[in-house]
Amino acid sequence: MATCKVSGQESGLPSSTRAEAEDLELTELGPLLEVGRERKGQTSTCGNENQAAKVTQEEEEEEVRVLTLPLQAHHAMEKMEEFVYKVWEGRWRVIPYDVLPDWLKDNDYLLHGHRPPMPSFRACFRSIFRIHTETGNIWTHLLGFVLFLFLGVLTMLRPNMYFMAPLQEKVVFGMFFLGAVLCLSFSWLFHTVYCHSEKVSRTFSKLDYSGIALLIMGSFVPWLYYSFYCSPQPRLIYLSIVCVLGISAIVVAQWDRFATPKHRPTRAGNFTSHHLQQ
Repeated sequence: MATCKVSGQESGLPSSTRAEAEDLELTELGPLLEVGRERKGQTSTCGNENQAAKVTQEEEEEEVRVLTLPLQAHHAMEKMEEFVYKVWEGRWRVIPYDVLPDWLKDNDYLLHGHRPPMPSFRACFRSIFRIHTETGNIWTHLLGFVLFLFLGVLTMLRPNMYFMAPLQEKVVFGMFFLGAVLCLSFSWLFHTVYCHSEKVSRTFSKLDYSGIALLIMGSFVPWLYYSFYCSPQPRLIYLSIVCVLGISAIVVAQWDRFATPKHRPTRAGNFTSHHLQQ
């Protein structure tokens, strides 16, 4: 009965009183609810951070893969190039004129037997022992270089009793042998390595034509010296003309346009006129 009364009384409370009681309960439970919300927020934040860390780690791994792939490809290409170089140096075949690159097409009258572009100087120098269009040029100039070098040293070492004016005549013959040695050395080097690359071919082509001019100049020194042995003034004039023409030919030979196959007749005409004028 008491219980019923109490419950009746509680149920009989006014609505305003019940609302106050509920607000009181919510107020008391507020900190607990906030703590629960914070824990949920922390849990969700930790989950988001872990997820973000995983995403960041995956992105870093992906970036590492992206950066590693080009390096691996680069190393693979280097190994492939080394392999190709070794094979190329060991085994190669002569090719026809039509297959040559434009910078190697210097003589269109030689249709077969050309060397392909070589990947290294070692391969170029090893090619002198093979048969191709430059074999004759290489060996004739190489043997001539050795011969004139030997004769030049032998002449310079001869006793002074074999000369009427030892110092002057040794200088005169030294100029001749120097021009011959430089011309033949530049020439055999050019014919050996000109198939290496376009830049190397152009550089040694300039040296080759410069050597030809030096040989022409040096070959005229003994002739003019003994022809005008008793006439120093005309000898000096002719020597000056020879030097001016030779230096002009060397300067012209340094032009890149002058070294192209298109100007082969121009080069031949320049050196022929230089020789005839002298």
